[in-house]
Amino acid sequence: MKVLVCISNVPDTTTKITFTDNNTQFNTNGVQFILNPYDEIALSRAIELTEGGKGTVTVINVGEANTEATIRKALAIGADDAVRINAKPHDAWFVAFQIWQYINANPFDLILTGRESIDYNGSKVAGMLGELLDLPSVSIIKKLDIDGNNAIVEREIEGGKEILTIPLPFVAGTAEGVAEPKIPNMRGIMSARTKPLAVIEAVEIKTSSEIISYETPAPRGQVKLVAADKVSELVELLHTEAKII
Repeated sequence: MKVLVCISNVPDTTTKITFTDNNTQFNTNGVQFILNPYDEIALSRAIELTEGGKGTVTVINVGEANTEATIRKALAIGADDAVRINAKPHDAWFVAFQIWQYINANPFDLILTGRESIDYNGSKVAGMLGELLDLPSVSIIKKLDIDGNNAIVEREIEGGKEILTIPLPFVAGTAEGVAEPKIPNMRGIMSARTKPLAVIEAVEIKTSSEIISYETPAPRGQVKLVAADKVSELVELLHTEAKII
């Protein structure tokens, strides 16, 4: 089984976010970038599914040269090889289109993405890939198993769980619960240096969206603490100040 895992290079969650050029550009100075945590879950499950010679795992990233440290981490975790499509990822459509072009020339039995990237939280790439490839696409899955030529996935729905049987190939957007992220060991780190990392040029397409400006959330306002036994005071404040009752 050949598995493709789509990975993103994202700012660490502890990063202090600032913007430049009149709030039109994300300021990358001093920012630590990491492998998107949801993509790391997808990668971990792909490695589990192919252990013992059951298949291979390829990771693919749309990004410039500065993403290669993140790609090498994915190789250290256990991916067999990697592909970097040499372009700045403008938006989800651009990323999905580039990966689609690669898969057209290099078919896979299973394509995995994280449920979303933790920077833009769009949850779009898996669905777009499914549409472009004319394959089933399921997000957000909490469990993934393979049974012969079928995948069995589990999703959470309102009031319960949904279990689906899907023929391979298909696209899945994975969430927490699918697998535990793996920590690279020393052997993996050393072998990652020599694993294949192919760099290919992006296909030129028309830009579908443009970021006009960024802004940070408004600072939190002052709060009032009310003792647990002062219920009447709480009700009064909600009525006179918060005006929500």
